Amino acid sequence: LKTGFLKWKPDYDSAATEYGKAAVAFKNAKQFDQAREACLREAEAHENNKAVLGHYIPPTLYLQEMQRLPEAVQLIEKASMMYLENGTPDTAAIALERAGKLIENVSPEKAVQLYQQAASVFENEERLRQALEMLGKASRLLVRGRRLDEAALSLQKEKSIYKEIENYPTCYKKTIAQVLVHLHRNDYVAAERCVRESYSIPGFNGSEDCAALEQLLEGYDQQDQDQVSEVCNLPLFKYMDNDYAKLGLTLVVPGGGIKKKSPNATQDKARGPATVGSHAEEEEDEYSGGLC
Repeated sequence: LKTGFLKWKPDYDSAATEYGKAAVAFKNAKQFDQAREACLREAEAHENNKAVLGHYIPPTLYLQEMQRLPEAVQLIEKASMMYLENGTPDTAAIALERAGKLIENVSPEKAVQLYQQAASVFENEERLRQALEMLGKASRLLVRGRRLDEAALSLQKEKSIYKEIENYPTCYKKTIAQVLVHLHRNDYVAAERCVRESYSIPGFNGSEDCAALEQLLEGYDQQDQDQVSEVCNLPLFKYMDNDYAKLGLTLVVPGGGIKKKSPNATQDKARGPATVGSHAEEEEDEYSGGLC
C-alpha cells in the first residue's frame, strides 16, 4: 500500500491478497478478532481496486464466531448496498435475507426491517414470489412480537400481491390471519370490513374459509366464547402457520365470554316471577273471606 518515488499508486490487488492470507492465518490461530480486522482490510483494498462485490461478506463469519451479530448485520447491509449500486439487486436481496435470518433471534425488530427491505428489492425486480416469502417472514415476526397494527398492514400487502398473481386460495388464508389479528386488536369493525372486502376475491364467497369467518364474527359479536372456540379449533385454523394458529387458540371475546341468552328465554325469565305473583294473589283473594 505504500507509495514512493518509483511507485505512485498503491497496489491494492496485491494488498488484498496479503490481507486474505493474514486472515486465514489468524483464523487458524483462533484469533477471530484479528482475522475479522484483516478480512475488513482485504475488503477495503478490493473496494479501492473497484472490485467490491462479495468482499464484505467473509468478515461476518468471524463476527458470528464471536457472537457479534449486530456488527455482522451492518457489514451485510453495506454489502447489499454495494450490490444494488453495481446492478445486482437479486444478490442484494439475498444478502438482506441472510442478515435477517442471522439477527432474527437476537433482534426481531431489525429482522423485520431487513425482510421488508429484501421484499421491496424483489418487488422492484418483479420477483413477486420471493417478495411474498420475505413479507410472510416479516408478518409472522410482527405477530410473534405482538406488533399487531404493523402485522395487519403487512398482511394486507401480502394479500394484495397474492391477488395480483391470482393465487386466490392463499388470499383466503391471509384473510383469516387478518381477521384474527384485528380481533386481537379488539377492532371488530376492521375484521368485518376485511371479510366484506374479500367478497370481491373470486371464489371466496361460498368457500369454507368464508363460512368459518362469518361464524367466527357472529360468535365474537354475540359474545359467545363457545362458538368462537369451536371455530378456532377447526383444522382450517389449527393448521395455519403456528403464529396465526396461536392467535386463534388464544382469542377471547370481550365481556368475559358469557353467552348471551336468547330473547325468548329472557322474556320467559322476566315473565316467570310475575306469573307466580299473580297466582299467589288469586289464592289470597279466594280465601280472603275465610274458609266459610
